[in-house]
Amino acid sequence: MTAVHAGLTTTKAPFIEQAQANGEVFIRQPYELYSPENHETWRRLYARMMPRWQKYANRRFLAGLSKLAMDPHQVPRLEDVNRFLQPLSGFSAKAVSGYVPAYVFFDCLRNRAFPTTITIRDGQTLDYLPEPDIFHDIAGHVPMHTDRVFADVLVRFGEVARRAAELAHEVADETERIRRVESNIKALARFFWFTIEFGLMREGQELRAYGSGLLSSYGELAHSLESPEVQRFPLQLEWVINQYFEIHHYQPLLFIAESFDHLFAQVDELERWMLEGRLNNVSPGEPHADERDLWSFLNAERRGPG
Repeated sequence: MTAVHAGLTTTKAPFIEQAQANGEVFIRQPYELYSPENHETWRRLYARMMPRWQKYANRRFLAGLSKLAMDPHQVPRLEDVNRFLQPLSGFSAKAVSGYVPAYVFFDCLRNRAFPTTITIRDGQTLDYLPEPDIFHDIAGHVPMHTDRVFADVLVRFGEVARRAAELAHEVADETERIRRVESNIKALARFFWFTIEFGLMREGQELRAYGSGLLSSYGELAHSLESPEVQRFPLQLEWVINQYFEIHHYQPLLFIAESFDHLFAQVDELERWMLEGRLNNVSPGEPHADERDLWSFLNAERRGPG
């Protein structure tokens, strides 16, 4: 009974610790382990976000939220989410035990699968969590995945990452190969951060949020669109791939896409720049590509498709 009552609270879940110790990345969602406190945390998060979503969220996010028909009172079952999601865009939420190496994550997107954290933050710290949780992944990301145009952007991004892995194998010198891969990972991560995670978009005469990092944060969602302290610039690829970011505070700089077609075109441009070698020397700084990220790209061909 102890394991059941321990729940699936982020950083405090024995089930996750065991899966990680076993080297398991993709896992099941042990729904029976969620505690009453876990469900209450979901209820509180969902209830306080709804008015902010209605005020600040992109209309396609709001439409997706309605299509998913999530229960606002309890943690969702991924199988229920996927029952609504898959017919709309072919995407599905795929439970993971925690960190997913960069190439594995991007290749999941290419195959219309979204790596999804199953733990939920502690109810005592609703406002801030440095690592993702199921509220960020399901309530923040997945409503956008119901939109086929946006889903295709994610697939296209995954294809670009796959091409980056293929190009790495064309470089004979190992030191140079690693240097280029690290720069490419940095560029891809920055693009993903400033669009999919923290993107703003024009909607008529207004700005709305479509980035999941904003849409899952009660404080930052309003701050991103209301605060005079935030710099907001048109989405420009050369700025995005050379701009470092830090994760432990509200973002001081955000980029505005004109439309989802504009965003898709930027992913195409990202691939062209990669093929021209323009992602091989991006500016230094965060995010740091750790060894797991590097080797996920360098070993991609050996592993085969995700």
